[in-house]
Amino acid sequence: MVQGYSGYANYTGGFDVARKIMKADGIRGFYRGFGLSAMTYGPSNAVWWATYGSSQNIIWNLLGRNSEREESVPSVWKLVFVQATGGVISGAMASCVTTPLDTIKTRLQVMDIKQRQATRQIVKNLIVEDGWKGLYRGLGPRFVSTSAWGSSLIVAYEYLKRLCVKSVD
Repeated sequence: MVQGYSGYANYTGGFDVARKIMKADGIRGFYRGFGLSAMTYGPSNAVWWATYGSSQNIIWNLLGRNSEREESVPSVWKLVFVQATGGVISGAMASCVTTPLDTIKTRLQVMDIKQRQATRQIVKNLIVEDGWKGLYRGLGPRFVSTSAWGSSLIVAYEYLKRLCVKSVD
């Protein structure tokens, strides 16, 4: 992620990264930022699922689903559209809420062990360098990643859910 930036190591591939981490930090190096990762992904998933449920209702209302012209059963394409759109909206919301934690976690993970700082100091440095917007470094890629992941996940999940429903005769 940071290869090429001044002061960061250059790597020739994944095995080189693993070898250098093990040499510099031992097994603990592979878990650097684990606590912050858990603190990021837990809330991110909570925000994602809550937003997905809410956005579904809003989208269906915008499509007139609760009006007189309501279709008895929406088409598969309409379902997929609503679900994918809900996934994008959910990804946007989760990204906006949790990007600061992800930025801090990434800083901690790529930091040279000799320059290790406390989380509080990392936050202060980000704010000094770029102001409060520094906490949102990487928002664009995180938004795209979370939205693409969310849309793919939910469309597949909802499709499998429909396949597993037993018809009652």
